[in-house]
Amino acid sequence: MSIFLKFIDCFLRLFNYLLIKIIAMSTPIFKKINLEAYKPGRSALIKKNKVIKLSANESALGVSPKVLRALKTFDNNMSKYPDSRFKGLVKTIAKKYNCDQSKVICGSGSDEIIQMICQLFLNKYDEVIVPKFSFLMYRIYSKIVGAKVRYANETNFKVSIKEILKKVTRKTKIVFLANPNNPTGTYISKSELLELRKKLNKKILLVLDDAYFEYMKNNDYINGLKLFKNRNNVFILRTFSKIHGLASLRIGWGYGDKKIIKELYKIKPPFNVNRVAQLCAVQALKDDKFVQKSIKHNIVWGNKIKSDLVKYNITTNDLTANFFLLNFNKSRFSAKYVQEKLEQKGVILREMSSYGIKNCLRLTIGNSLENKIFLKNLKLICNV
Repeated sequence: MSIFLKFIDCFLRLFNYLLIKIIAMSTPIFKKINLEAYKPGRSALIKKNKVIKLSANESALGVSPKVLRALKTFDNNMSKYPDSRFKGLVKTIAKKYNCDQSKVICGSGSDEIIQMICQLFLNKYDEVIVPKFSFLMYRIYSKIVGAKVRYANETNFKVSIKEILKKVTRKTKIVFLANPNNPTGTYISKSELLELRKKLNKKILLVLDDAYFEYMKNNDYINGLKLFKNRNNVFILRTFSKIHGLASLRIGWGYGDKKIIKELYKIKPPFNVNRVAQLCAVQALKDDKFVQKSIKHNIVWGNKIKSDLVKYNITTNDLTANFFLLNFNKSRFSAKYVQEKLEQKGVILREMSSYGIKNCLRLTIGNSLENKIFLKNLKLICNV
C-alpha cells in the first residue's frame, strides 16, 4: 500500500510540474525590445531621511507664485475629464510666443510628444540621428518602433554639423537635437542650425528640443521656435518641467507643420494632459517676473559654482542651462569618489554611466542653500 501511495504522490508531483509548465507556455507572445530602460537620477539615499537632490535639472526656485495662487482656487472637480484639445493653454502659448494655434499640440511632458513623433514618422528599419551624448528618450522611443539609431560623434562633448551630415543615409527620417544639449551643456549656434537645415534633405524632419532655451544668453544662440517658426520640416519641443518647475505635473508642448499636428492629434491619447497641469501651465506662462528671477539666480550661482570648480581642476561646460557636466579627468579625484563622498553628506548628483560618459557627473544648479551645502562639501572633499 505504501508503494502505491508513493507512486500516486510522485504522479501528482509530476502532473503539477507539467501543468505549471503548460500554463507558463500559454503566455501570449510579445516583442522583445533590445534596449535598456531609462534610468532617472536618484531621488533618495539609504539611511538618509533628508537629501539635497541636484540630479534632475529641476527648477531651483520651485514654481511661480501665480501657479500657487491658481491651485488654491482650483475647483477640485476631479470627476470631469480635461479639455482634450487644451484650448485655453494653446491660446496662451500662441499669444506668449506669437505663433499659430493650429500648429501647437500638448503632451504629458515633451517625452510623450517625442514618442508620438516616432510613431508617426518611423517604420521598422528607418533611421534617426542623435548626438552620441544626448537625451536618452530620443533613442529609446526610436528603437521601440523598430528604427535604427545612428550616433553623431562629438568633440569635447559638442556635436558638429559635419558629423551629423556624415550619418545621413537614404533611410534617415529624423534628426533629434536638444539645444542646449542635455547632458553635456554644449550648444549649436544660429548659423550652424541654418546650415544643418539647408544641407539636410528636405524630407528629413529636424526635431529641435528647446527644453533649456530660457537659460541661454549667448549672442550666437537663437531658440528653435524663433528661428524655424515657419518651416514645415522642423518640429520644436518645449517643456514646463525646467524653468517653470512643473516637472511632477508632466506637461510639454510641440510646434510644427499643420499637417503634422493634425496627424498627431489622431494618435495622441484622448485626455493626456490633466486639468491641473493645464491650469498651472497657463499661469506659469503669464509670470515673466518669476522666469526672469530664475534666470538671474541661475547666472549668479552658475558663475559662482564654475569659479569654485576651477579651483579643484574640475572642468565643465559654459553656463548654458541650469546644470553643469563635471569632468574629473584633470582632478585629483574620480567622479565616483566625489559622488560617494557627497552622498554620504546627503547630496545627490547624476552619474553619467547610462549616457556612456566616463568619469563625469551632472550637477543641477539648486537654490541658494542647496548650492552652499554642495560647495561646502565639495571643498571638504577636494582639500583632503
